[in-house]
Amino acid sequence: MQVNLSSWWTIGSVEIPTRVVLAPMAGVSVQAFRRQGRRFGAGLVCSEMVSCAGLEHRNERTLGYLRIAVDEHPLAVQIFGSDPETMAEAARMVEAAGADLVDINFGCPVKKVTKTGAGATLLEDPPRAAAIVEAVATAVAVPVTVKMRRGLENGSRACLDLGRRLVAAGAASVTLHPRSAKQMYTGEADHSLTAELVELVDVPVVASGDVTSRARAQAVLATTGAAAVMVGRAAQGNPWALREIVGESAAEPSREEIVAELLLFVRETVRELGERRATSFLKKFYGWYLGRGRFPRAFKQELTQLETIGEVEERLLAAAPGAAFVLARLEQEHASVDDVELELPISIYGGG
Repeated sequence: MQVNLSSWWTIGSVEIPTRVVLAPMAGVSVQAFRRQGRRFGAGLVCSEMVSCAGLEHRNERTLGYLRIAVDEHPLAVQIFGSDPETMAEAARMVEAAGADLVDINFGCPVKKVTKTGAGATLLEDPPRAAAIVEAVATAVAVPVTVKMRRGLENGSRACLDLGRRLVAAGAASVTLHPRSAKQMYTGEADHSLTAELVELVDVPVVASGDVTSRARAQAVLATTGAAAVMVGRAAQGNPWALREIVGESAAEPSREEIVAELLLFVRETVRELGERRATSFLKKFYGWYLGRGRFPRAFKQELTQLETIGEVEERLLAAAPGAAFVLARLEQEHASVDDVELELPISIYGGG
């Protein structure tokens, strides 16, 4: 049975217009990325993970600006940490900033996070994980969600018992990426576990992992009974994947459309991060946008060697002159909107 990916669903009181969720990705999910995701069909977008310790201590090395634009909603802001009280206070700050959902990270496998007792480490500490969810859910009025992996080790089934505990503690939805922390992003996501989790809990489950096309999304939803799918790496530099998954259009974008979207993304990122930070942050996006056989490899490499954003823009427009007209239309249709600014750390990665 096919699921209508462009249909509404809810997490608690939050209505979500499509069944495609744009994943929280460290060093990727800046405001420009989230706004673009909403334009291309993501029903829910997520911030990259925010360090609760950074929120508590206002560490200068991690301070950034959390900006929430009016056209991002519904938006989840993801937090990580290991102390229930600190997480609860961070959640209050996130709610005050205007987030629609507070998401808790119990899946990050990166050592920088797990060595602090946060992220995937909590998959093997159910009492503490449940205490964190209960503390956060008690602290805020918005729904609280959790993103987790299957467990620390390959073959682990820890997520099943943990999922039930987290829902009992107050989680309004659970996202499962059924790889182990040890796997990182290798191998395949085992969505048979997702199906088992759906049967065990009475809240919406979001299926994450290896969702790269509409056909794959339909297959995952049909075999698991999940409420929605989460798309991550497939959307990096490729928002058209979101449009295809939702079912709006499967047409391959023209060179002019690709360059125009990249230029809009560049300009919005510069506005958010400042040109100095954005110059370095954006380099990985050039390969993502211009890859997949769209432009020669040498051209992508050339862009990463340019010293200023102005030079990048000039070179892109020289490669696809018609992109200027597409860009002008996009900027008129999707002008920068007022946003809320709060001096908080974006993540331990400093936004990129």
